[in-house]
Amino acid sequence: MPSRIAAVVLSLAGLVAADVAEAYTVFVSNEKDNTISVIDSTTLTVTNTFKVGRRPRGLAVTQDGKYLIVCASDDHRVEVWDTTTFQRVKTLPSGPDPELFAFSPDGKLLYIANEDDNLVTVVDIEASKAVKEIPVGVEPEGMAVSPDGKTVINTSETTNMVHFINAETLEITDNVLVDSRPRFAEYTRDGAKLWVSSEVGGTVAVIDPKTRQVVKKIEFAVPGLNKEAIQPVGIRITKDAKRVFVALGPANRVAVINGDTYEVEKYLLVGQRVWQLAFTPDEKQLWSTNGASGDVSVIDVDTLRVTKSIKVGRLPWGVWVKP
Repeated sequence: MPSRIAAVVLSLAGLVAADVAEAYTVFVSNEKDNTISVIDSTTLTVTNTFKVGRRPRGLAVTQDGKYLIVCASDDHRVEVWDTTTFQRVKTLPSGPDPELFAFSPDGKLLYIANEDDNLVTVVDIEASKAVKEIPVGVEPEGMAVSPDGKTVINTSETTNMVHFINAETLEITDNVLVDSRPRFAEYTRDGAKLWVSSEVGGTVAVIDPKTRQVVKKIEFAVPGLNKEAIQPVGIRITKDAKRVFVALGPANRVAVINGDTYEVEKYLLVGQRVWQLAFTPDEKQLWSTNGASGDVSVIDVDTLRVTKSIKVGRLPWGVWVKP
């Protein structure tokens, strides 16, 4: 009998453990303070804050989890930091005012959007060397790479275009016109769709990467808000592409969109002027940076509820979760 009780207890313990979310480290770039906030995803507390270069914006963790890469926009460089010691390891070359970047699928190359010189810089991370500069439109910002690694995407804010770049030749092969001031681009995991936000246009374009045509333009309407206040920026798509989350800037909302029907299902109230978004690897949490209120919001993805607001530095901009 005691052995049967022990077995039941162990079984229940296993179920409870399986239901507990994994512990992850969340990194947030604070544009005004020149710092990175480090947050524990389980305790939902800031565990560390460290100084980086001036005006940090885009950031991401390498595939092996060892390094945090940060765009120090006002220092015109990209910095590499150890994710355990929070010490700077090296800097990478870029053009002036790097804002966002994307990794090649093998993690060896970095594609950096340099807003002030209308170039995308391709950098070999290990060699710390720029291997190519690609002329694009005016004020490049958004960067994405297709899952097969064959196509690099850049959005140019003033040209209002999405540029398709051949990853082998590093030349533009197509340009797709979207609404005013495209800020962010994200592929679905299967590469079948490309989602692009247009901040001033107030829309999100869904593009077929094969035909290079806009197949759907999604508009937003938040009760009680003027249309001008709805400014889409960051986008995150679930692995199964069933749901798409879009940060709506000064609307202080994150839109939840059905990935199949393109219908807006819900608006989640977060902090003020929401910029960027990041999932935890298990997709149980979605994190948003809220620049004007100096905090981040934690969204429960299953229930679509905002569960926590956490104060960080001034003007939080980018967010990434260590795998």
